[in-house]
Amino acid sequence: MARRCPNCEARKGMTRFESETFAIDHAGATATVEGLSGWRCEACGEVEFDAASARRYAAAGDELVRRERERQRKEIKRIRRKLGLSQVAAARLTGGGHNAFSRYERGDATPMPAVVNLFRLLDKHPELLKDLV
Repeated sequence: MARRCPNCEARKGMTRFESETFAIDHAGATATVEGLSGWRCEACGEVEFDAASARRYAAAGDELVRRERERQRKEIKRIRRKLGLSQVAAARLTGGGHNAFSRYERGDATPMPAVVNLFRLLDKHPELLKDLV
């Protein structure tokens, strides 16, 4: 029985592949996962991994996300301290709740990109802080 593509619905487009290597990119970091198997649509290129390969691919992606969150957690904390701000003052500055920075620095929450960008800007130009407070 022919497999229908879940993306483009081509009836005979899905062909089996075995033991291929795929790259995952996240926030400038890359991981490669070898030995993945599944189905590929010849019409649109959609890939559907088998169950074991899907778990391995997802785990590799999750690890990239975890590493990026850890890097970002440390960066936010370093910049906040450099600026001489308490967690509460940093939260006030960015419009977050009173414990937002505590959660960011523990890795329990991910700051909005605007918060990260503001702190990166203040890291390069700390003199701008006086214009914001």
